[in-house]
Amino acid sequence: MGMGFPTAGRGEVVGLLGGSFDPAHEGHVHITLEAMKRFGLTRVWWLVSPGNPLKERGPAPLAQRMTRARALMQHPRVTVTDIEARLGTRYTARTIRGLQRHYPGVRFVWLMGADNLAQLHHWQDWEWIMHNVPVGVLARPGDRISARMSHAARRFRQYRVAGRSSQLLAAADAPAWCFVNVPMVAQSSSAIRAAGGWSA
Repeated sequence: MGMGFPTAGRGEVVGLLGGSFDPAHEGHVHITLEAMKRFGLTRVWWLVSPGNPLKERGPAPLAQRMTRARALMQHPRVTVTDIEARLGTRYTARTIRGLQRHYPGVRFVWLMGADNLAQLHHWQDWEWIMHNVPVGVLARPGDRISARMSHAARRFRQYRVAGRSSQLLAAADAPAWCFVNVPMVAQSSSAIRAAGGWSA
């Protein structure tokens, strides 16, 4: 792996948490540690995106978002990375494809909030994602219903791993997804921006 690419050994299970992290906050840290525990992940990588193709307004500069994320997320098995910028990918499916090519023998698990599951069917190549990488969904107690009724959840219903068996997700062959309830830290990037605590 070249400079700027995190290290992972054959047989490791790496959870991928993508987002603009504009700005990163305690809620991101909390779900990362929960995901590591619940899904039996060896490591988690934060994929700080160059920019979200679905959002009009550009985020704060990448370097600024990376610095904030690294200051906040201090854990030996969690790496904050701008790998999407390095791979030149902006869409999740292409990012996963690139990572699977770069890291033969490493298992990746895509991590997302329940709100992302609800709109997953709008993502480019979303079915390819479901067929090629196990997906761990972290839900606030109130988010369950809409996510469970979502198009993606219905379409891949028979591949769902029960929440109480969430440790099995890491070893499962895709398609496989698991929905776990995480008592959430009530922080959001948009609220922090609105309060003037972060400026681009």
